[in-house]
Amino acid sequence: MTQRLVDRFDTLLFDLDGVVYVGPDPVPHAADVLAAARAGGHRCVYVTNNANRSARTVADHLTRIGVPAQPADVVTSPQAAAALLPGLVPPGSAVLVIGGPGIDEALADAGYRPVHSRDEDPAAVVQGFSPDLSWRELATAAYAVADGLPWVATNLDRTIPTPDGIAPGNGTLVGVVASATGRWPDAVAGKPEPPLLRTAIARVGASAALMVGDRLDTDIAAGPRAGAATLLVLTGVTTLAELLGAAWDERPDHVGEDLRTLLEPYPALTVETTPEEIVARCGDVAARLATGTVTITGSGPAGQVSHVAAALCWAGADAGREVDLPQVLAELVEAVPALAGRAGNVSVARMEALDAR
Repeated sequence: MTQRLVDRFDTLLFDLDGVVYVGPDPVPHAADVLAAARAGGHRCVYVTNNANRSARTVADHLTRIGVPAQPADVVTSPQAAAALLPGLVPPGSAVLVIGGPGIDEALADAGYRPVHSRDEDPAAVVQGFSPDLSWRELATAAYAVADGLPWVATNLDRTIPTPDGIAPGNGTLVGVVASATGRWPDAVAGKPEPPLLRTAIARVGASAALMVGDRLDTDIAAGPRAGAATLLVLTGVTTLAELLGAAWDERPDHVGEDLRTLLEPYPALTVETTPEEIVARCGDVAARLATGTVTITGSGPAGQVSHVAAALCWAGADAGREVDLPQVLAELVEAVPALAGRAGNVSVARMEALDAR
């Protein structure tokens, strides 16, 4: 029998929103899967680009939704940002905080003095997201950055999901300061840059880590940069259309409908390319591109079927062969009707991918 996916790794690195919870509520099956992983001796570490909340606040949230966690189990982008400061400023320096309380706590824990005014003689600037960030704070950041202080961004996520829709994220706010000063941050801590995952891996001494996330451009792109394999779960923001059109550096090693994929066998995925056709296989599922048409045969878990279809599209793109993405998307949804709600729009996905470059 094929080995369970989880048993290939000693450490699981989980993104949070869209993977373990959505807002205040747990993602279905997440608590049970995480309990099973811990019971099997796997270390579970929660890694988040969210700079507004402290590790303790995140751990308390996880515990309330049935995922027992301690602050040491959580690695935040402010913690990773603080770990970058020794190469930029002397120990114990004052650091100007532009963002939420999670940054203050991470800096203080690392031995720095968080300040909120240029009058307190800061030696560096750390900028992260806060929903309460004001024009005056952005202006203060711009003044300090223009003075030449080292500038660390916790992350560069351009958007964040809210109950009302998509809103500007920290990357957009960093862009405001960059536009005003003509500089970009000297360092970025959060995904997809490697410091956040490297901090998590070093904390637990992982030798074989799997990054589990719901976003291609942050979670999945971060994995290989930090030496971790990747699993994309379809419980968050990524649509099937986006998965089919993923850029070469945002292609997951595994795909799951949800976290239950960790406890299931995951056969090796193979792709064969000949002048006549391209065939991708995973277990009993196969996708074939021939004479411009894609067919999907066999059955398997929704995530593996999605992975096979995506691998075929990626191979076609890499080989310079025309792949009708809308037709593949239609075939995929026909093969797994339960995925219809995750389909997305191919033309929109292409436009967003181009915009991100």
